[in-house]
Amino acid sequence: MATGRSDAVRELCGLVSELAQRISDHVGTCASTLELTEAQAVALRELTGPMTSRELARRMSCEPSNVTYVVDRLARLGLVERQPDPHDRRAKQLVLTECGAKVRDDLLATLVVDSPLEGLSAAEQRQLHDLLLRAIKESPNPKTRTRPRG
Repeated sequence: MATGRSDAVRELCGLVSELAQRISDHVGTCASTLELTEAQAVALRELTGPMTSRELARRMSCEPSNVTYVVDRLARLGLVERQPDPHDRRAKQLVLTECGAKVRDDLLATLVVDSPLEGLSAAEQRQLHDLLLRAIKESPNPKTRTRPRG
């Protein structure tokens, strides 16, 4: 028999899933206005500085092999370059080109317009951020991403 707490957790999980889907749809819509795929937009959003493909894959919550395909396409578009990693001669770092940085800036500006979170005040957004981050950090799932966001 379900308890009130388990019912609340189940409902919260459903709401978080619904919000995640709406955010994903929004990212896809914004990406298409810039002639990008959703995966390319997510990669650009997460590429906050030079990093390896493995790090980008971790930030995107996907396998490195998936990132390779996305980065290949971004490189062909002139948005990303692979440069030698100064700390590991065997590795390459992903770096935004000047054009890539501009497209990323345009993407980030577009993402806040009509965002599924737009209806929340700044204080409510901070509160939601803090609660979600706490839930992520306290999650028993070892694959859960725990780096602070935004």
